[in-house]
Amino acid sequence: MSLEKENFLRTKLVPCLQRLDPATPPRWGKMSVQQMIEHFGNDAVRNASGLLKMDNILTPPENLDRMREFMMSDKLFKENTHNPLMGEEPAPLQFATVQAAIGSLQQELIYFFEAYEKNPVQIIRNPFFGDLNFEQNVQLLYKHALHHLRQFGVEPLTP
Repeated sequence: MSLEKENFLRTKLVPCLQRLDPATPPRWGKMSVQQMIEHFGNDAVRNASGLLKMDNILTPPENLDRMREFMMSDKLFKENTHNPLMGEEPAPLQFATVQAAIGSLQQELIYFFEAYEKNPVQIIRNPFFGDLNFEQNVQLLYKHALHHLRQFGVEPLTP
């Protein structure tokens, strides 16, 4: 288990987002800073905590081991990685301000860690990587967060 990655999600991600200028254009993709924050909190973190349940695994069974191997590696997500669960255009904003979106993300992260503190052996289904435990969800959230930070020009120190 990477305590550095867990610590990043617990203590460093939100400050990175708070320092990001909301008007920063993406280096790739169509999402604004606020849309990215809302996507990460509402989709990725809520799925990892079990609040956003996914019944199906979209990855063909014969590709799942390779996908999980990539997930657990230090290889980065490619720019413009297509997410078939998202539309061609970003979802409408849910919050009035970037600060409100960051506050919601922070609450989702707190809930994620609390969910696993209450049930450390729970397994959560991810639509692309299959059934994941706490360590795997931390790895995926960390990798996903770095992807979106890079999307807006933020290169945090990696562990």
